[in-house]
Parts: sequence; C-alpha cells; structure tokens
Amino acid sequence: MPNGIRPTSEKVRGALFEILKGRIEGVSFLDLYCGSGAIGIEALSRGAREVSFVDNRRSCIKTLKKNLRRLEILGLYNINIYIENVITSLKKFNRKKSMSFDIIFLDPPYYKDIAKNTLIAISNCDILTPNALLIIETYKKEDLPESSGSLGRVCTYRYGDTKLEFFNRITTKHR
Repeated sequence: MPNGIRPTSEKVRGALFEILKGRIEGVSFLDLYCGSGAIGIEALSRGAREVSFVDNRRSCIKTLKKNLRRLEILGLYNINIYIENVITSLKKFNRKKSMSFDIIFLDPPYYKDIAKNTLIAISNCDILTPNALLIIETYKKEDLPESSGSLGRVCTYRYGDTKLEFFNRITTKHR
C-alpha cells in the first residue's frame, strides 16, 4: 500500500455497499481520490457498467493497476484510469458532454477542505445523471455544507471516526 493511503475500512465499505444494494448494477461509477481502487473495484464486482478511477498519485495508480491485474479484470470491464488532480478531471469530464455518472464516491484526504472544495466543484459541473448519487467519506468532525449548487445532503451515516455523507440533486416542487 502506498504511503499516505488511508483505505476505507472493511466495515465502512461493507456498510456503503449494503446501503447501495440494488443501485449498482448497470451504473457509471466515478471513484475520486481512488487510492488502491477498492471502492471502484467493489462497484465493478457488484455489476457497475463502467468505473472511472481518478488519483493524482502515481503510487496509487500503480497499486490500482496491480489490483486490477491480480483480480484479472483489467480489459474485461469498461475501466477508465486518470492520473491527475481530481478538480482537473472534473473540468475535463464537464467539457466532454458525453461524460456523466450515476454514482460518484470520493474519499479525499481528511481536513484541508478538500471534501468541501470537491463537492463545490462537482456542483459546478454537469456530469451527474438526473438521479445521481454523490457519496463523500469524511472524518467525523469535518463539516460539509447542507447544499452546494444543485446538490443537497440526503443523509449521513457515522461509523466510528468516519462519516459517509450522501448528496443528490435538489428537486424543486411546483405548486
């Protein structure tokens, strides 16, 4: 495991996919700050149609590719790997009008406002399908805004020191 990686614990990963049960099959999944790729690989194993991985650390991408080869799934699935800054990737995806995602998961380094800044960047992009779900893993003491642009928090789950915060598009009701 590369230095500086804080993988999502098995407990949190298991809880995440239990919450997402029935929503993974056939989706386009984006794993931001992917680290070793465990979350995106799990999405593939549960039927995601496509998974895109983004991380700016070469050591993480090297580990991701090693994991994909070890599992013998590289080349069998629609997998995209981007070695670049997450915000840069989001801007590129936004420019490619054909890039949209049903589920976006991000597990950025804790603190430093990275989670909040990424939430804002995603809310400023047109990369979400109409019923998309955004899931942000944060430290329990990190505070994210209730909403950002067209995205609003749906719920929060706590597991020890970890929070999973779920956002989706805010729908306006007409009278």
